[in-house]
Amino acid sequence: GAGAGALVGTGAATARTAASAHRVDVIVIGAGLAGLTAASDLVRGGHSVVVLEARDRVGGRTLNHPLGHGRVVEVGGQWVGPGQDRILARARQHGVGTFKTYARGQSVLEFNGRVSRFSGLIPPLPEPDAGDFNQLLGKIMAIEASVPLDRPWRAPGAADLDAQTLETFKLANSSTRGARFLLDLATQAVFAAEPRDLSLLHALFYLHSGGGIINLTSTAGGAQDSRFVGGSQIISLRMAHALGARVVLSAPARRLEHGRGGVSVITDAGRWRARRVIVAVAPTLAGRIAYEPGLPAARDQLTQRMPQGSVIKFEAVYPKPFWRAEGLSGSSYAEAPPVGFTFDNSPPDGRPGVLLGFVAGSEARRMAGAGPATRRRQVLEAFARLFGSAAGRPHQLIEHNWSQEVWTRGCYAGYLGPGVWSDYGAALRAPVGRIHWAGTETAEVFTGYMDGAVRSGERAAREVAGAL
Repeated sequence: GAGAGALVGTGAATARTAASAHRVDVIVIGAGLAGLTAASDLVRGGHSVVVLEARDRVGGRTLNHPLGHGRVVEVGGQWVGPGQDRILARARQHGVGTFKTYARGQSVLEFNGRVSRFSGLIPPLPEPDAGDFNQLLGKIMAIEASVPLDRPWRAPGAADLDAQTLETFKLANSSTRGARFLLDLATQAVFAAEPRDLSLLHALFYLHSGGGIINLTSTAGGAQDSRFVGGSQIISLRMAHALGARVVLSAPARRLEHGRGGVSVITDAGRWRARRVIVAVAPTLAGRIAYEPGLPAARDQLTQRMPQGSVIKFEAVYPKPFWRAEGLSGSSYAEAPPVGFTFDNSPPDGRPGVLLGFVAGSEARRMAGAGPATRRRQVLEAFARLFGSAAGRPHQLIEHNWSQEVWTRGCYAGYLGPGVWSDYGAALRAPVGRIHWAGTETAEVFTGYMDGAVRSGERAAREVAGAL
């Protein structure tokens, strides 16, 4: 908190007093992990850089929420796992450690009106649903690795894969309610979207990018294996602190003029000129900047077709994580709305106890239209069904809807519907003159994750350094 406050003051002062010095080698738009990574690498290479951030804070889609007594809980991106080497390297560089996500004990399944406990990764369904899901999962796993991460549109049978949704694939390759429920839930968990929203090609690309559907849906040893001590936003706070006055907050980029002579970015805090610019925000937000001259049609059409996911995080805070004493891990999977899945999100020492519930996809869209009292009641009723009456009586309920954030407009990431990879995919990462693109959506590995954001920043910094 103190670091963020100091940064706001520094950035505001820079914007007001350095009007005559608004010329740098590189402008970076966006002070999330991608933008801060790119800026850090370019500064290390001897280039002058400014990072322009629309918000009054850094961190992008990572955000810590204080619980008191120096403890925090993450209301944005938070997990890290094996293979996510680039975000882990940045964390180590800035003295940020990790701790294991609590996963000891049994999980809870709510299906067909019945609540039960189970051990293992895949919730146990009755037959024939269990067998149906296993064969559906097997078909996905058999083809996900065939999608090239650099050019998904060149996958074998790409045109057919991109002409259908994950929903149509599900309906054609499964027949039971249980199998379809688990695939829907996995889709909400991984994409914060519904199977009907996603091109099958995009779903397969994303799964391959993250090491496969099993890795992305696993806690211990998987993508949800660990969390960062001090909350994930602390990495961005420390990166920004090292950059100092190069980071300017409350400076949304409104207009980007680009040509052979350089680039110029007009913000609410003034104008900056540079030789190159890195736009390190989600594609849909990048599309809302006014460009002069206008972007090539393919790039603009792409940003029109890449919406953000829909998710609301609810975190119930209790004196202690009472479910642990009952032999439960805090993880659950529910068929009944609105909470699809939960995790134990308590601080490292287990005090206080925090139960994290995700409302994702169409439920998040529905819940956004309900009043806060209705949302609170429905979420706590769901917690009580899954973990007993005590779960319905937290002393605090934290809610964060990323779709309502003006400078995010949805999480976890942007996704592509049918036909978009085929027709517009080549425009996702390709520079436009002096404009370069970063952000987790542009990553080839762990796209949609914090690790993907860091990788994209590193790639954009290499592109710009080479051009300079």
